[in-house]
Amino acid sequence: MKFSCLKSELSQAVQIASRSVANKPQTPIMSGIYLHAVDNMLELQATDYEIGVILHIPAEVEKNGEVVVSGRYLQEVVRTLPEEEVKVEYDHDTKILKISSGRSNFTLLSMNAADYPQITRIKESKHFKVSSAVLKDLIRRTTFACSSDETRPVFTGALLELENDSIRMAASNVHRLAVNEGKIEENAEEKNNYIVPKRVLEEFQHIMSSEVPEEVAVSCTRSEMSFETEKFYLTTRLIEGQFPDYRRAIPEQFATRVQMKTADFLAAVSRVGLIARSSEYNTVKLIFNMGEVHISSDNPIVGKAEETVPADIDGEDVKIAFNAAYLIDVLKIVNGEEFMLFMNDSLKPAAVRDLEKQDFVYIITPVRTKN
Repeated sequence: MKFSCLKSELSQAVQIASRSVANKPQTPIMSGIYLHAVDNMLELQATDYEIGVILHIPAEVEKNGEVVVSGRYLQEVVRTLPEEEVKVEYDHDTKILKISSGRSNFTLLSMNAADYPQITRIKESKHFKVSSAVLKDLIRRTTFACSSDETRPVFTGALLELENDSIRMAASNVHRLAVNEGKIEENAEEKNNYIVPKRVLEEFQHIMSSEVPEEVAVSCTRSEMSFETEKFYLTTRLIEGQFPDYRRAIPEQFATRVQMKTADFLAAVSRVGLIARSSEYNTVKLIFNMGEVHISSDNPIVGKAEETVPADIDGEDVKIAFNAAYLIDVLKIVNGEEFMLFMNDSLKPAAVRDLEKQDFVYIITPVRTKN
């Protein structure tokens, strides 16, 4: 194998592939990245069996071939190369991969490419196409609400629902729920739902860093899902189990509606939340009345904080408390200059809506306080 390519493209591809390499590989081959040079293209593969990625970058290939090398060292070497042009050559006799750029030369020991568990593309599956912009927006507005508790696997991923030309994503950790909706480019064959690991959704978002929308082909079986563009193929195992009916958690009516400036409320909650962070439930108290919201936090070990923010209140006055982080998380993804907060009373779930994204809703459960 012998080829040359651009450092910037190779470095980006290796960095992406490295995140799919097993952290604690059971066998040495699983610590590697598979490289295959053919037809003026370099293919990279990495997998830990839970998630796998195939990437393609242009290359001037003089000699076709394949090799597996340590993902960790390949990433570090490529990142530090001094010139934009990178030359790579594999010596089958010595089993050594040579990498050169400018005056720098490296050699890496290789592993047997025939032993690498190459990624198999999904066949005989449901298919649909969606804009990368739509999919990224679904992910950005939901996955932050996923749970990190591995004892309840269904909550560590996001529910993806297909119905006609709509695609919905919902995520919850029981104490909060984020639901977002978008459109697919063609009607779904039938109504389906899948629980997709948070990790692969965030990885997709990271790979699709460009603001230019691309068409994404999604394939699904009952146990696997893949995302494919011209440059990459990302696949994952789906989470088994039944995601609860999230619609039942969304109240149909609210007694109080409050409209506030997003940036002002976010800044105030962030400041008051500094005192709340060391408390058990990270609690901030909110009192809505007289055209403003009074935000406070009281920690006997640390101190107190309070602040007021103007608020357009329609309905009954409300005293309520929330986990500060849960408020901050949703306010960070609100696009509009103003947002709406809907409430009933101090013990019932509240809802946050973005005035510029009507298909998004965030449900947050209040924290019970002594006063």
